[in-house]
Amino acid sequence: MPQSTILAISLFFHLLATAVWVGGLIITSLLVWPEVRRTLENTPTLYHLLSRLRKRFIPWGNLSLGVLIVTGLFQMSLDENYDGFLTINNQWSVVILLKHLAIGGMIISGVLLQYGIIPALERTTLLLEHGKGDPDEWQALRRKEVRLTAFNVVLAILVLGFSAWAGSL
Repeated sequence: MPQSTILAISLFFHLLATAVWVGGLIITSLLVWPEVRRTLENTPTLYHLLSRLRKRFIPWGNLSLGVLIVTGLFQMSLDENYDGFLTINNQWSVVILLKHLAIGGMIISGVLLQYGIIPALERTTLLLEHGKGDPDEWQALRRKEVRLTAFNVVLAILVLGFSAWAGSL
């Protein structure tokens, strides 16, 4: 198979994974969560729906991240501006480094969400559904989730901006 065909396939899956991961973050953060919250207020239905949305999005987000890493490294290795691992000798390599730092921030905040905030939210949600939880604790955890998710959205937009910038060089 010609290298150009492999690159085209890699670009396709990279863009698809970007649409799922970044698009999912942006749509969920800016449209779904605010409207669901306004509609359902602080009801058990709200807790249950947000939990279900998280459980459906996290596997897709994680799969997309894996695809992005594999396809991105492949594409980067083929770029004429790439001179080697951590070789920062041109504007393109500086922009790619900034992009990778933003991606690293997204991964770290995603890990904090998936293995810290979300499990605590799930526990608190279960307790609330059984009339034993503390709504204030749920609200505090939810605020942390919203802040980290908003941070992820900002970083995602930066990643897209750095990608565009690097592509123009």
